[in-house]
Amino acid sequence: MSDIRVRFAPSPTGDLHIGGVRTALFNWLFAKNKGGKFILRIEDTDEMRSTEESAKVILDAMKWLELEWDEGPGNENLKYSPYSQMERKERGIYRKYADELVADELAYPCYCTPEEVDVMRKKARTDKLPPKYDGRCRHLTPGQRKQKEIDGRKSVIRFKMSGSGTTVLNDIIRGRVEFDNSLLDDFVIMKASGVPAYNFACVVDDYLMEITHVLRGDDHISNAPRQMHIYNALGWKMPEFAHVSMILGADGARLSKRHGHTSVLEYRKEGYLWETLINYLVLLGWSTEDSQQIFTVEELKQKFSIKRCGISPSIFDPAKLLWLNGEKIRSKTSKQIYELFIDWLKYTDNEKLTETWDVELLKKALILEHDKIKLLKDIPSLVDFFFTKDVGYEEEAVKKTLLSEKSKDIAKLVLTESAARLPNQHDFSAVSLEEYARGLAAEKNIKTGQVFHPIRVAISGRMQGPGLFQMMEVMGKEDVVRRINVAINKFFQK
Repeated sequence: MSDIRVRFAPSPTGDLHIGGVRTALFNWLFAKNKGGKFILRIEDTDEMRSTEESAKVILDAMKWLELEWDEGPGNENLKYSPYSQMERKERGIYRKYADELVADELAYPCYCTPEEVDVMRKKARTDKLPPKYDGRCRHLTPGQRKQKEIDGRKSVIRFKMSGSGTTVLNDIIRGRVEFDNSLLDDFVIMKASGVPAYNFACVVDDYLMEITHVLRGDDHISNAPRQMHIYNALGWKMPEFAHVSMILGADGARLSKRHGHTSVLEYRKEGYLWETLINYLVLLGWSTEDSQQIFTVEELKQKFSIKRCGISPSIFDPAKLLWLNGEKIRSKTSKQIYELFIDWLKYTDNEKLTETWDVELLKKALILEHDKIKLLKDIPSLVDFFFTKDVGYEEEAVKKTLLSEKSKDIAKLVLTESAARLPNQHDFSAVSLEEYARGLAAEKNIKTGQVFHPIRVAISGRMQGPGLFQMMEVMGKEDVVRRINVAINKFFQK
């Protein structure tokens, strides 16, 4: 087991989205590949938006995707716990280090109100300067600070940034990245409420949890210089940073709800397999030398490498995701598909949909339709005709196959003959049924399609479906004959 420790630290302010899962996945695969530890930490310091419900949804999504964590909620290591930032705040963890920075004159209390800071930034923009805090509380004397407090002013704590020089990040993926310190202001590390700000809390937590590598989206790269200065001020060793490329929609804009589902559990409701999401998301920003597209999870654990991550934005393609899900479904056994379908019904509260369906007939129908399934939610519409007593006829199928001027006389003949002959068909296997249909075509001197199509529409109500004779075998003689007679009575006995 290596000393590598990585973390995924979502904010419980909403559902777990695609970008978040990709970040979690890359961290998880890196840990698995290196024999390290994957830590789940809940960053719930957004007091207005964080909810327990969102935290639960995040955990549920992680469990569905089988991204199990070595440490985190429900699996705590007392050396590093708790794994919720608000719990850590209550234990005074952040205050201790903030006070230490103030004592060393590396941070200071700031009494400016948010409105005053906003005015400063607007003025800076007007003067065509970087819109940042102007540092007016930085040089207050102890007496001036005391007077502010007497006046009822609440303070935040700001970190003292160097106003000159550059900060250099050696990023595993991007190489050398330089930041101009003059563009960075004295940023808040502790809010007036005593809640730590993001850049401070994550540094303290990453250090105390002994995180060795921080893998995250490149939207966080602007946070790197601030965090690096905090590490240096506290005399702590920094983890290695790797910023992965952003995920964009097909229109080149940042991925959002308008591009489709961003909540991972919405994909579960749609009938995607968890393996599909894992396989597809790893391809958004990572590749193998041979450009392999389809992986098992074990293959991903073995092959994943940060050094194969690219810096160019990745395009989220719903069509490719759907294609991949169909491939994953086709790789499953019929038994597995049945079990996945039943789980999907339970998850979506659709169990009533199939409560009258015969289980063995369903399993046989799934075998016939296996190759057509792209999403688990497709299954009901693909197989429901097997279980209905009253066939739902597609209007176009009836018009074209049974009632057009060219087809109606032959269709009536084929169905009438079949209704009379099939009850005496001793062998109702697909092979024998095909022999029967071809024999009828030869006898009546018509094309095989003129026999096949009317029978298909009569028993299923549709023009497309599984192999006709396999379908007839699964339905059974009694039901096939009944359905043919229903069609005759409905369309030809008028």
